[in-house]
Amino acid sequence: MGAIGIILLVAFVIVCILLVLLVLVQDDGQSGMGGLLGGRGSAAFGSHSATVLTKATTVLVVFFFAITVLLAVLNKKPKAVEDLAPTTSVESEAEETPAADDAAQTDSSWWKTAEESK
Repeated sequence: MGAIGIILLVAFVIVCILLVLLVLVQDDGQSGMGGLLGGRGSAAFGSHSATVLTKATTVLVVFFFAITVLLAVLNKKPKAVEDLAPTTSVESEAEETPAADDAAQTDSSWWKTAEESK
């Protein structure tokens, strides 16, 4: 993977952990089931906590997707040159001929033991 891949992987794990923690810290808002349980009215980071947490979450989500795409590009396996070139009918017939000869030469009594085949 290389040094860049390892650095990106470590950054990806850190961003994932921070994103989970940031989502857990956020206020549940006025809608949803969380508002029914009470406990509202206490802001963890002051009056501007919703905007700061929302902006931080947005930044971490952008980092998450960017690092994910970069890791996918780095870990993509290149196609072999043989896979890219189309095979002609002559080449495919030449490749099938030895396999057919090998199948004809094998003994059809493969289930018998060595003593029974003698």
